[in-house]
Amino acid sequence: MEVELPVFSYSSVSAATNNFSPQNKLGEGGFGPVYKGGLQNGQEIAVKRLSQKSGQGFEEFRNEILLIAKLQHRNLVRLLGCCIDHVESILMYEYMPNKSLDMFLFGSNKQETLDWKTRTRIVEGIAQGLLYLHEYSRVRIIHRDLKASNILLDDEMNPKISDFGLARIFGGTDSRGYTNRVVGTFGYISPEYALEGLFSTNSDVYSFGVLVVEIISGRKNTGFYKTDSLHLLGHGWDLWISGRGVELVDGKVGSAAASKALRYINVGLLCVQENPNDRPNMLSVVSMLSSEIATLPPPKKPAFSTTNLLSSYSSQPKSYPSEHHLTISEIVLR
Repeated sequence: MEVELPVFSYSSVSAATNNFSPQNKLGEGGFGPVYKGGLQNGQEIAVKRLSQKSGQGFEEFRNEILLIAKLQHRNLVRLLGCCIDHVESILMYEYMPNKSLDMFLFGSNKQETLDWKTRTRIVEGIAQGLLYLHEYSRVRIIHRDLKASNILLDDEMNPKISDFGLARIFGGTDSRGYTNRVVGTFGYISPEYALEGLFSTNSDVYSFGVLVVEIISGRKNTGFYKTDSLHLLGHGWDLWISGRGVELVDGKVGSAAASKALRYINVGLLCVQENPNDRPNMLSVVSMLSSEIATLPPPKKPAFSTTNLLSSYSSQPKSYPSEHHLTISEIVLR
């Protein structure tokens, strides 16, 4: 495997993490445990160690190395090196002191840190990173697992997209593909991917839209809401069409920002429209977010906005008829 980044020995990685000490453990993801470590030059690092029990395997590990080693953007986490030693597969990243966005959004007492300015910086940073992946990197990349826990935050609360194990590369003008093994996270997967195995830049846009609504509201998409929808997008849509969209805004951002927040909700709802062709591309999204005066189009009803449609989106393997006659043989939700 040709790798364009430093390769470390297992002994050096073990030393950097104090022999993978439980005290150094930062958390656990689909890939495996993540540890804090330090290089001999004093640089702090995050070490992802592939678990033998992980749902992800060596192919995802290899995919992440080949992809992210070629990427350079301030809103993408930087891969510093790797270690492949017999049964060990390890990735080493720049350390993000504020860990992941979900800890701030959905943690017990950290939302106070997310003032309006911080939330908008996070939304806009994620948008810039995704735009780079879709349009400006050397190859077009579809992330396929964009979610709050895969958005890392540096010491100034700037966002960095992480976890490229499920990402896919496209060359030329291609921008979509098909799979009979749908892998992703419940609440963030677009309907065409969940039900037909179709993934594209539009499916990343859908995941981004979910993130925007979560960031502005401070609530999980998969939480319980007292409407027929049972999840945040449907609840938000009910409020939006009744002219009560401001009620979706997290009260912690302050009343002065409520009107500005409605614009972000509008953008988020445009991104989660059921028909992927109705969703804006990331270039349009960045433009809409950067302008406070341009008129935004009204969104159409979001996908998975009713209990009937939501019930068809489950973790059980199913076959769905589609215009592509594709059979989904496996759905793995993370």
